[in-house]
Amino acid sequence: MRYTLAEIETFLTVIELGTLTAAAARLNLAKSVVSKRISDLERALGTALFRRQAGRITPTEAAERLAERLRPALAELTAATETAAWEMDGSVSLRGVLRISAPMTFGTLFLSDIIARFAERHAELELHIDYDDRHHDLAQEGYDIGVRIGEVRDTALIRRKLCDDRMIVCASPGYLQEHGTPSDASDLSGHSCIGYSHMANARFWQLSKENRTFAPVARTRLTVNNGEAMRDLALRGLGIGMLPGFIALPAIERGALVSLLPGWTTRALPIAAVWPPIRPVPAKLRTFVDFLADHLRDGAPWRPETATISAAG
Repeated sequence: MRYTLAEIETFLTVIELGTLTAAAARLNLAKSVVSKRISDLERALGTALFRRQAGRITPTEAAERLAERLRPALAELTAATETAAWEMDGSVSLRGVLRISAPMTFGTLFLSDIIARFAERHAELELHIDYDDRHHDLAQEGYDIGVRIGEVRDTALIRRKLCDDRMIVCASPGYLQEHGTPSDASDLSGHSCIGYSHMANARFWQLSKENRTFAPVARTRLTVNNGEAMRDLALRGLGIGMLPGFIALPAIERGALVSLLPGWTTRALPIAAVWPPIRPVPAKLRTFVDFLADHLRDGAPWRPETATISAAG
């Protein structure tokens, strides 16, 4: 039984992307080369890994089981060799591919600049960045690292906290002029609130004061799955929003939104880097995490010390 690492990498890429064409584009190879590698691996293993029908391929059950075992093994092998080269020779550049998953709004507003600086320092490292508010299964979908805002429910992931952000209850001046300004958290039940579809209202709308946590019965006529969309609805005067500071602060500072409920403390959102457990940690991953932490070590850059936001408690 003879097979190569190139064949294994190609096999896993086809499993991940679902087509030979997509795998060829990812690997920068001709489709015929990808097809030959898959055929050679099947010949070496003595079994079919894909069903071929009408120009489409689908993995067999054996292929799925093999991919589950090979994926972490190949990741550890790659990490070991890359780390050894990096540590044995400080002049060796970071190489390979680093696949990053991050939330859409946070990524486009703040991470892009940090990632651009990182890319400038490591010209031989290829970066694949996916901005999406959906929480990806990092290991199964082939990501090296994810940036998460809020609770990290997957306890199998390694986590490094980068900073905290705090939610801000806010509304437009026009909405407050028409509907009044709430002075207490309980007043929110009489207002139109903007809901977040990834979290139940009872959990999302939580505030605390004097060691008491309160979850008002929020009336949510409008519910969306993106922070920028929530902000835009609040800007149009369609309700009271509970927004992350990095989204709300610019609008508050220019007077387009008003921070509400002074004296009440909203939930703090931890922002963390997470990655699948792997030993040793690849040099490219360790270096990127350190770079993120260094740029956020003084706290959230969108919340300057001079800003006075009452919702921060």
